[in-house]
This record gives sequence, C-alpha cells and structure tokens, in this order.
Amino acid sequence: MEEEEEWKMVQKRGNQFVVNEKPFYINGFNTYWLMVFAVDSSTRGKVTEVFQQASSVGMTVCRTWAFNDGQWRALQKSPSVYDEDVFKALDFVVSEAKKYKIRLILSLANNWEAYGGKAQYVKWGKDAGLNVSSDDDFFSHPTLRTYYKNHVKTVLNRVNTFTNITYKDDPTIFAWELMNEPRCTSDPTGDKLQDWIEEMAFYVKKIDPKHLVEIGVEGFYGPSSPPRTQFNPNSYATQVGTDFIRNHQVLGVDFASAHIYADSWISPQISESHLQFITSWMQSHIEDSEKHLGMPIIFAEFGVSSKDPGYNATYRDTLITSVYNTILNSTKKGGSGAGTLLWQVFPEGTDNMDDGYAVVLSKSPSTSKIVSLHSSKLALFNSMCSSKFQWSCKKKKNNNKVIYDLHDEL
Repeated sequence: MEEEEEWKMVQKRGNQFVVNEKPFYINGFNTYWLMVFAVDSSTRGKVTEVFQQASSVGMTVCRTWAFNDGQWRALQKSPSVYDEDVFKALDFVVSEAKKYKIRLILSLANNWEAYGGKAQYVKWGKDAGLNVSSDDDFFSHPTLRTYYKNHVKTVLNRVNTFTNITYKDDPTIFAWELMNEPRCTSDPTGDKLQDWIEEMAFYVKKIDPKHLVEIGVEGFYGPSSPPRTQFNPNSYATQVGTDFIRNHQVLGVDFASAHIYADSWISPQISESHLQFITSWMQSHIEDSEKHLGMPIIFAEFGVSSKDPGYNATYRDTLITSVYNTILNSTKKGGSGAGTLLWQVFPEGTDNMDDGYAVVLSKSPSTSKIVSLHSSKLALFNSMCSSKFQWSCKKKKNNNKVIYDLHDEL
C-alpha cells in the first residue's frame, strides 16, 4: 500500500514542478502512436517495450496522443462518437505507463492532418452543413469549439477499464495538452488563437482542477513582444498566429512549452549554426519563463532527422548533449528549465513509423548512455533538493558539502 501512497499528482510551485514536496525535473520523450498500437494484440507489446526501454535509461515522462479523429483506427469516429476498442487501448497505455513509473502528457488534438487534426473537425462541420472553409475555423466557429470541448470532456471523464481510475483523478497523467503545435496563420495578430486558448484552458480546468495544463505551442515569439522576435528561427515564425509570451499569460495555463527543430525551421542541411540557434532559443525561453511568466518550461519536442543532408549519429548525440547541458544550467540553479522530451523514442521493429527522428535506444548505445547520464543527474537533483522553502537547493544539516558537490557534478 505504501507504494500507492507515493504515486501523487505532479504539481507546480513557482517555476518548478513538485511531487511529494520534492522538485520534479524531467528527462522524457515522445512516442505519439502508443494508443493506435495498443488496439491490436499483435502490436500492443511494442507499447510495453517503449516504456520498459525508456524507464531503463531513467526517463520519467512520455508525451503521446489522446486523439485520433475520423481516421483509420479512430478514437473519435465522428463528433462525440467513440470506438470503445480504441478507448480501451488508451486505457492500456495509461495503465502500462504507471507500471514503469512513467507519467504522461496527453495531447487532445492536432494542428496537422495526421490523426485527423483541425482539418477533420472542419470536415465534420461541413458535413453537418456549417459554413466553414478554412481549417482555422476550428478555432473560431462555435460549433467546432463545442465538438472539441465534447472530446475534452469525454477524455477527462473516462474511467480506465484496466485500473478503474477516472482520467481526471489519475496521477499517472502529468498534464493535458490542448493541442499539438497549434498555429492560426489566418490571423497573424494572434487574437483568434489567443481567444481559443483562453476558452479551452479554462474549460479543461473547470472539469479537472487537479491536473496541470499546457497549450502545446512551438514557442514562436509574436506581436506582443517585438524585441524577442529576433530569437525566432525565421521571419515567417512571427506570422503563424502564435505568441509565446502572450499565450502563456492565460489563466489556467500552468507551464510553458516550446519545441526545438533547427532542421525543419532553419535548413535541413546540418550545421554548427543549428547548435547555436538551439542554445539561444532555449535560453531566451527559459529566461522568459522565469522573469515574465513565473512558470516552468518543458521543451516538449526536440530532435534531428536522419534524413537531413549531412546527418550522422555523432551529430545527433552532440545535439542531444547540447540540449541537456543548456537545460541543466537552469536546473542546477533551481530555475524554470524543467524538462526536455526527445522526439522520439521507438522500440525495435517499428521502422515503418519512423519519420527520420526515431531513436531506437537498444540500437544506439552512445545515445542511451547520454540519456541515462542526464537522467541520473536529474534524479540526484530531485532527491537531494527539498523544495519546501526557497524552491531551490536547500542546504540540509551537515549536508552543505554534498549539495555543493552536487552542483559541481551537474
């Protein structure tokens, strides 16, 4: 029973996550397809493999999709019509994660067409006779907003058929993500998306006040903070309708998210300048999260594609190390740099799902070692530093030396 006691909700205090009054700095990963793989008994074992392999290198958080709209193996076949077999598969993912002490960030919709996305919601609207034309009507049309809210309500109130725990009460769920990489290019001012975020963050919190909520944005700076737009990867990023600082000032949003893709944002050709961009992108977002937002930030996707010209495995290791070192500079000061989620961790035998970014830990010993070392540094920090007082390393009785050594080690 003691074991059960320890599995508590992750909470936020100031710019840190905490569990059981201890800081919770995160080394995590993405595997988006877990629910779909869990539907079929022939592929379900891959879900277990991912969790087993990730936990063996100390990863503690996985981000995955809690949506599949109108597609093959859809969770939501049409508005508010669900496939129970697919929902049971999501139940399995949640129950299996807990066995490996991995917490989940569950994303509730997609900006892109994979797994349905906002385009599917707009299509449903058209089928129902609504006057919608642009995919961005997803954010503004009241009926489409209602479709989305109904999905949110259904997922949050779902009772897990394996554990009998309602999702909204389950500490295995670390956070809800409103949407994967929302963009609203039809309104570069950002007002349309901002209005949607305000309504939906509040809606999620009303149903489930216990869990943390994040938006899912890529982190581009927008019109509300002109001096920061210099950190954007390109000029187009300022015009996609997102606005990092303004978006994260919304009531109900608990922590910030940003993604890191030098290859798809700057150029596919691998270069040293990509690493410089990554460092400055991370530092500016950590600084804003600390100074302006007063919240933790998770870099919820980062990686590099093996399809990029000039790619090699050594470069990938260098990039991952660079991301880890940049976040540690914040972590060891008790700062807002709360975690990173690698895109993406795969088990063996799932090559058909690889978009170029897959890291198969069992086949990449050098990468596994880097991930494992980072996890152990964070675990040490999480266990040694009590968060009760200053939300940073509290010097325990006669422990000063240990703490200072710890900082040196980090």
